[in-house]
Amino acid sequence: MKTEIPEKLKDFRNFLYLIWHSLEQIKRDPTPIQYDIADFMQHGPKRTVIQGFRGVGKSWICSAFVVHQLLLDSSKNILVVSASKTRADDFSTFTLRLLHEIPILKHLKPQADQRFSKVSFDVGPAPASHAPSVKSLGVTSQLTGSRADIIIADDIEVPTNSATQQMRDKLGEQIKEFDAILKPLEASKILFLGTPQCEDSVYTKLTTRGYSAKIWTSEKVNQKKAELTYNNTLSDLCISDDEEGQSSEPSRFTDFDLNERKVSYGSVGYALQFMLNPSLSDVDRFPLKLGNLIVQSVDPDVAPEKLVWAKTPDLEWDALPNVGLRGDRYYRPMKVIGDMIPYTGSVLSIDPSGRGSDETGYAVVKMLNGTLYVPEAGGLKGGYDEETLNELVNIAKRNKVNKVITESNFGDGMFNQLITPIFRREYPVALEEVRHHTQKEKRIIDTLEPLLATHRLVIDPTVIENDFKTAQSYSAEKHIHYMLFHQLTRLTNRRGSIRHDDRLDALSIACNYWVDQMAQDADRQIKERRRDLVDEGLHKFQDEYYKNKRPNALKWI
Repeated sequence: MKTEIPEKLKDFRNFLYLIWHSLEQIKRDPTPIQYDIADFMQHGPKRTVIQGFRGVGKSWICSAFVVHQLLLDSSKNILVVSASKTRADDFSTFTLRLLHEIPILKHLKPQADQRFSKVSFDVGPAPASHAPSVKSLGVTSQLTGSRADIIIADDIEVPTNSATQQMRDKLGEQIKEFDAILKPLEASKILFLGTPQCEDSVYTKLTTRGYSAKIWTSEKVNQKKAELTYNNTLSDLCISDDEEGQSSEPSRFTDFDLNERKVSYGSVGYALQFMLNPSLSDVDRFPLKLGNLIVQSVDPDVAPEKLVWAKTPDLEWDALPNVGLRGDRYYRPMKVIGDMIPYTGSVLSIDPSGRGSDETGYAVVKMLNGTLYVPEAGGLKGGYDEETLNELVNIAKRNKVNKVITESNFGDGMFNQLITPIFRREYPVALEEVRHHTQKEKRIIDTLEPLLATHRLVIDPTVIENDFKTAQSYSAEKHIHYMLFHQLTRLTNRRGSIRHDDRLDALSIACNYWVDQMAQDADRQIKERRRDLVDEGLHKFQDEYYKNKRPNALKWI
């Protein structure tokens, strides 16, 4: 049922002006950014993501939007979903108060025979319906069975439900239910409002599922940053080359006020909460970076005595698939020092498939002068089947490994018992079992972070290419989680921070084998080797000299 309202009030921006001047705690005009948000809410695409900085008033605007939609058409059903039931109830409670406090909305107040609570309520002219006019739910509540013309997801992502990959996956599955709830009407709409909590935010993923995003930051940024950091989703009101760094909402937040908030929140918190940029937060949360690796071809038999790392644009690998965090790149070595000499040794580590969708991870790591070289690493489907075991033996054989290390946490050593006879028959080599009792995430970081920080881990480019290629055999939604370099860059100290870790754990096990020898200094090794070569040359010269002189000496006697 529709109610006739003045033509001007059909524009939500004019209605917002009326609401703002009707509320005692506001009593002012909406700001340009608030008008911009209001216009995007009303006229934006059917599936929309709105990201505004803390304090911009997006939740208040959205409450006004709800009552405006009911004013235009009182037969609509609106579902409000938040991270918690309490937050959703606060939203609907405020919306209900607007109906009682704004004179033009008085006819929308629930009647005696209608639903009337902070959980759900009807508006006066609404026709009889199974679904209330407005209903509030927590995102973990029972969503199935609800029906809505408009679904508003208000701050559904918070630190407590997005800290680990498992939590993020669960949240992603829960919001898929929205498409089943939404009525198949032209005017139906799904609207997300929120602030991303990490690079792998649900709001970022929504843009790959057909949602249109728009972002409003507390400070203005230049055009280049708007394109690179915000992927052209930033509002024009927040883009200016001349006013970069100045407040985008000066009537409410002065530059001085924003600087105070920056000091209070810290650079990471401010970037996340006010600049809607999770990259600084990710730098702090994810310790392992692709940019600290050295990427170059790894010979199976020899390696240079020393590689020098540098992070410059001319050394970037452009053609390699990159699944790292935004701005993270692979780099070639800046300089190769010394001769090509044989490795000290080579090991193959195997992380047997545990259960379910796990892989059998493997990594070949060779060592020379305190630097580790990875010519081959990845994952194999299956775990104890003959095909997988034979492939692991072939990997060891073609990489001429001296030792095979297996993790025995699953199966109590059963994997080693199965693979040992095949190795004895096809490629006799020493086998060793390791068992870990510490938290896996911390153990992997403790092993790999020092290596990456000192640029002592060298990866063959074919490892990166094959890692990307082999993961494509999994479904489109899951394949990225199987990639070694996605696992590496998304790992945190939180238990369960990544969905799969088989490939990364295998690399960590192999690297950990060589950790005791990492104290070797490459420069010292080069000097010692050259001194040995000089000594060897002098001894050879001495032997030749006396050999030639000996006949004369005998004749003189």
